[in-house]
Amino acid sequence: MTSWKPGSPPGPRSKQTIGARVLRGRHTRESNATMSKKSRISWLLVAPLLVLVTVGFLLPIGYTMVKAVENPEVTAALPRTAAVLDTWDGEGMPPEAAFDALVEDIRSSRSGLEFGAMTRRLNFELNGSRSVIMKTRRTVDALDAPYSESLPVEIAEWGDPEFWRLIKTNSNPVTASYLLRALDLQVTPGGSIERVPADRAIFLDLFMRTFWISIWVTVICAFLAYPTAYYISTLSDRAASYAMLLVLVPFWTSILVRTTAWFILLQTEGPVNMALVWSSIIDEPIQLIFTRFAVYVAMVHVLLPFQILPLYSVMKRQGPQYLRAAASLGAPPWRQFLSVYLPLTLPGVAAGAAMVFMLSVGFYVTPALVGGLQDQMVSYYIAFFTNQSINFGMVAALSLLLLVFTGAIILIAHRLIPNVGGAIRA
Repeated sequence: MTSWKPGSPPGPRSKQTIGARVLRGRHTRESNATMSKKSRISWLLVAPLLVLVTVGFLLPIGYTMVKAVENPEVTAALPRTAAVLDTWDGEGMPPEAAFDALVEDIRSSRSGLEFGAMTRRLNFELNGSRSVIMKTRRTVDALDAPYSESLPVEIAEWGDPEFWRLIKTNSNPVTASYLLRALDLQVTPGGSIERVPADRAIFLDLFMRTFWISIWVTVICAFLAYPTAYYISTLSDRAASYAMLLVLVPFWTSILVRTTAWFILLQTEGPVNMALVWSSIIDEPIQLIFTRFAVYVAMVHVLLPFQILPLYSVMKRQGPQYLRAAASLGAPPWRQFLSVYLPLTLPGVAAGAAMVFMLSVGFYVTPALVGGLQDQMVSYYIAFFTNQSINFGMVAALSLLLLVFTGAIILIAHRLIPNVGGAIRA
C-alpha cells in the first residue's frame, strides 16, 4: 500500500481519491444550493399565510390585550390635574393647586373627543360623574379664585374627597379596572380588591351561562351527529352524496335565516304549538320562544353540520377489518363498538366538538332573537359595550377573558380525551 505525502507527486490511487473528494464536495455544494432554493420557495409560498395570521389574528389579540389595561382618557383631558393629584396622598381634600389645575384644564379643553371620552370613563366608574363634569364646564368661567372655595359652593361634589380620589385613581395610564370589573371585582378606596355588590355582579354568571350553554350544545350535537355520520358512512357513494347534500344545504344557509325560521316555528301561535294542540298533546299553547329550550334548538340546528362533517370524514376511512378481527376474537357487538370503533373515531368527535364549542361561545344573533334576557351570552354584552355604552376597555376585557377561559377549557379537554380513550379501550 502506497501513501501520498504532501510535496510528492500523487500516485494513481491518490488521484482517484482526490477526484472522488472533489466530486463529493461539488455534489454537496449543489445539494445545499438546491435545498436553499427550495427553502426560499417554501418561505415565499408560506409568507401569505404568515401575513394573514399576523394581521388577522396576532395583532388583534395584542391590541385587545393593550386596550384591556389602557387608561388614557383622564390624563389626556385633564393633564395638569392628573400631575397635581399624582403627588396627593388621597387623604382629606386635595391642595389648592389641584383646583387651579382643574379649572385651567376645563377652560382650555377644546377637543370634544378627549373631553367626552373622559366623562364616559368617569361615569363608568361612578354613575353621575358625567353630569358633574359637564356642569362644571358650563359654570367654570363664572368662578372666582380661590377655586377651592367657589367651586364646591357651585357644585357640591367637588367638596367630596371621594370624587377627587376617583379622578386620581383613573389618572393612571394603566389600569386593571376593566379586568376586575369583568370578574365582578373592584378596588376599594383603601386599595384592596373586593367583590362588587350582588346587585351589580353579572359577569361571572354571564361567563358561566355562556360556557354552560356552549357545553350542552356541544354534547347534544355530538350525540345527534354520531349516529347520523355513522349511517351516512355505511351508505353507497351515490346515496351518501344525497345524504350529505341534506347536511350541507342548511350549512350553506344564512344563520340569520335559520334563526328567524325557528323564531316563527316556536312562537305561541306558530306551527309547533298549533300541531301540539291539534294532536291533543297539550291543551293550550306553551311558551317555547324566548326560552333556553329555543336557544338550544336553534344553536344545535346551526352547528350540527360542524360535528357531522369531521365525524363522517373519520368514519369513512375506517375499514371493516378491525371489527371483523374483534368479532373473530369473540367480542360481542357492544364490545366491538366500545373497544375498537369508538376509540378509532374519537379524533372526529374531538375535532367536531372543538369547532362546535368555539363557535358556540361567540354566538350572538341566535340567543338574542330566540332567547330571553336570562339566556344572553357574553357576545350580547360585548355588543352592548361596543354600540351603546362605547366602552372599548370593557369590550377588550370581556373578549380577553373569554379567549383565556375558552383556551383553558379546550386545553383541559385536549388533555382529558386521551385518558378517556384509554379507559374505554381498557
